[in-house]
Amino acid sequence: MENDPVESRLSAVYSELPPGERAIVRVLLDDYPFAALGSLRALAERAGVSPPTASRLFDRLGYAGFADFQAAVRDGARDRSRLLEFVSAPGTSGPAGSAPGTSGPAGSAPGTSSPAGSAPGTSSPAGSAPGTSSPPGSTPGDEVAAPAETGSSELRRAADDLRSGLDGTLAALSEPLITTAAALLAEARTVWALGGPLSELAAEYLIRQLASLRSGAHRVPEAPQARARALLDLGPSDVVTAYDFRRYSPATARFVEAARARGARLVLVTDAWRSPLAAQAEVLVSLPREAAGPIAPLAHEIAVTELLLVATAARLSPAQRLADLDTLTQSLL
Repeated sequence: MENDPVESRLSAVYSELPPGERAIVRVLLDDYPFAALGSLRALAERAGVSPPTASRLFDRLGYAGFADFQAAVRDGARDRSRLLEFVSAPGTSGPAGSAPGTSGPAGSAPGTSSPAGSAPGTSSPAGSAPGTSSPPGSTPGDEVAAPAETGSSELRRAADDLRSGLDGTLAALSEPLITTAAALLAEARTVWALGGPLSELAAEYLIRQLASLRSGAHRVPEAPQARARALLDLGPSDVVTAYDFRRYSPATARFVEAARARGARLVLVTDAWRSPLAAQAEVLVSLPREAAGPIAPLAHEIAVTELLLVATAARLSPAQRLADLDTLTQSLL
């Protein structure tokens, strides 16, 4: 399937751009097409550059401003959506003249592959139940189970649960809460992050992204001896970000309590039942986190982490650091 032409154009010109405009393109490609659908100011803040820098990029690309660029993105996304719908629709490989959704001859009813005279939606001989087909050797009237739709209905239900859960999470996050946490992440001497058996993935994501924006961002190591060495240098100018959800992690609690005893400040991301560490948090982010099916969700933690990173980047103006990182990365390939 062909790539979106706007996305391909951004990738093609990336290496030729100045650092500030590269930062804009990086944000666009990392979250395409959604990063392009907000305001110009929001996009510039995510990239850590000024709105005029962002405007220069779209002028350079030949668009009549940001609105013209957004229109091109929407057109490309719409065309791609239609193509995906076409290639994923059942029965689109039928012969010319078939009705949409069929693989039968011209003139068959939509959704059928039945010969003339069969009931719509069947390929069975007379006497078979509608919607069935008799296997070779069976007699008319033998029952054949219809394909189960349980899997797809479960997926739809899980998707609905996930969507409503994320809506609830985002609604629970106030702007002052996020900006307060972002100020700590931007201004601390060092930032350390940790989590439990699953939420450690969100901690890893935070640090990987934050290390691109600023120095002094670290994962809390696993081994007790390594954790002790990390604690040695912690003080009031350092921040610990902990992700702690039921069942709350004793190892996380031990490290956080030791860090707080040395004066480190705590940003805590937890669930509606609240970690035992909640009373020690300078910033407490409480998520209405529910499972979408039999698995523990991670989307909520990632969503709040994304917001924290966007707000932190807006305080740091990291365009030069990101450009240097990109140059160093290219030199090592």
